[in-house]
Amino acid sequence: MKPLTGRALVAAMCLGQVGNLLPHVLVPAVMAQHLMPLWGLTAAQAGLMASGYTFGYMLAVPLLTTVTDRIDARLVLTAGSALSGLATVMFGLIADDVWSATLIWAIAGIGFAGAYMPGLKALTDRLPAGEVSRSITLYTGSFSVGVGLSFLVAQLVADNCGWRTAFYVTGAGPLMMLATCVRLAPHKPPSSGPGHLLDLRPVLRNRAALGYILGYGAHSFELYGMRTWIVAFWTFIVAQSDGAAPIGPITVSVIVTLLSLPASILGNEAALRYGRHRAISAIMIASAAVALAIGFSVAAPPLLLLPIVLIYGLTVSADSGALTSGTTASAAPMQRGATLALHSTVGFGLAALGGWGAGLALDAAGGPATASGWLAVFVLLAAGILLGPVALWCSQHGK
Repeated sequence: MKPLTGRALVAAMCLGQVGNLLPHVLVPAVMAQHLMPLWGLTAAQAGLMASGYTFGYMLAVPLLTTVTDRIDARLVLTAGSALSGLATVMFGLIADDVWSATLIWAIAGIGFAGAYMPGLKALTDRLPAGEVSRSITLYTGSFSVGVGLSFLVAQLVADNCGWRTAFYVTGAGPLMMLATCVRLAPHKPPSSGPGHLLDLRPVLRNRAALGYILGYGAHSFELYGMRTWIVAFWTFIVAQSDGAAPIGPITVSVIVTLLSLPASILGNEAALRYGRHRAISAIMIASAAVALAIGFSVAAPPLLLLPIVLIYGLTVSADSGALTSGTTASAAPMQRGATLALHSTVGFGLAALGGWGAGLALDAAGGPATASGWLAVFVLLAAGILLGPVALWCSQHGK
């Protein structure tokens, strides 16, 4: 079988990633209408459960991505994809309370840690330098397609066939990436020289890369805070509108997520044209403003609130491709795996805090059935993303 190259390689990796992402937001998608009432969960408990995925990812990604500097990333990608699918199916089989659910979901996150950034490394290792930036943006942009399908499939299957069936169905998604791995040509990484596998000190001395990494952390805090709670948020809006909401939670969650693909591509093009730091900072400041507009408009009619939420779907993701491309371009070639490992560790660590922190804020300010609770959530997300421009500025001007 002929190995994949060029555009066929990029397309296959993007499709494989969509398959790996089918389980990605299963818990946030079904928790408001299924798991929270079934298990009697508070918002903080539900946020912790949903964040188990990103906590597991954060713990495993330093090793699983850094090791791709020593071995072919395809091997890690294959193992991670298989584990992600198996853990998703196991959630449907045996999860029966918040603690068992959080543990199994963390194992699924460990599997995804072996799939996402190692997949990016497997892709960039097989591309000429001139094709890397836009290919990375397509790969990171396809993330949003996968998450959008995850929201859609999860809610449709859960509502019609039960929430456990949703885990069985989406657990088959990673088979798409496993099929792609069979078509990848072998790759031997360049010698990384002496040093320990998890020695991140050279990466921490790379100020340019570190700015993008910390900016990605702020981006992930906001993005996962929103994605964890978007279904519950719009469920609240529908409930208080007495049927006046034009669309339901399933449609809102899918549209908002799918908007991330064109947003990420356009954001990266703006970064290439106007300067990466300038474009990313402008996007982050705009996103904070939109988050605050949503928070202070929770009591507005749904027809007025919906356009603001859709704009947020654009701003919350427009910096993603530019940040990841910036990290990759700033990395020393022999430390690209370690650099991406730190990028992903910081990003998903703060993503976990975003989902959980939003749940804590929601409980503290009145709960999921109150406008004050949702105001607190969006104020928190706005504060989080505003740390991104600070990190980028410090990476250029700090001593």
